[in-house]
Amino acid sequence: MVRTNEISELPKTLAEFLIWEPNDGFKYEWNDGELIKFTGMNKKQLYIYDLLLELFIDKGLKKRGTFVAEYDTMLTGIQMRRPDIAYLTKEQVQRTKAGIDEIPEFVIEILSETDNVNKVEEKVAEYFKAGVKVVWNIYHETKAVYVYTSRKSVKICTDDDICSANPVLPEFEISVNQIFE
Repeated sequence: MVRTNEISELPKTLAEFLIWEPNDGFKYEWNDGELIKFTGMNKKQLYIYDLLLELFIDKGLKKRGTFVAEYDTMLTGIQMRRPDIAYLTKEQVQRTKAGIDEIPEFVIEILSETDNVNKVEEKVAEYFKAGVKVVWNIYHETKAVYVYTSRKSVKICTDDDICSANPVLPEFEISVNQIFE
C-alpha cells in the first residue's frame, strides 16, 4: 500500500483514480480501492517487449491487431490493471476510440524478482475471470514462461520449449531461448 507522505493526494474512488496523475514517477493499478504501485518496464522488460513486438510484426499480425505496452485494462467496475503487453484486435481498437473499455484476449506479464507470487496468481485469476484467453507470465530471472490458457491449464516452458498464443494468435510462437538470447 502507498504511504500518504509519498504523494500529495491519493484517489479514494475509481473515478478519482482514472483522472489522477501521480507526480512521484511511479505507475499504479487500482484493485477495489487498493492502489498498487509499480515502476513500469525496466530495460530487461523493454528488450523482451521489443523482441515480441518485432515477432508480432514479422508474422504479419499487425494487420489483425496491435500490441500495447501497459494498456489500461478495466477488468471489472472496480479493477483497473496494466498488463505489460496486451493484444487488441483492430475491432477492439476501433471500439476504444468510442470510449469503450476492451478486454484483451492475450496478455503478457514480464515479471521480476520483486513480484509477489500470490499477487501474480491473483492477477492471472482476474484476467481469466474478465475474459482474457491466453496469459504469458515471463520470468526473466529463471528464464521460464508460464503459458496459461485457463487457470487450470498452464504449460511451463523453458529452454527450447515453444510458447504459443494459441488459440488467440496461433501463429505467434517463440522458444524461451529466443526470448532470452
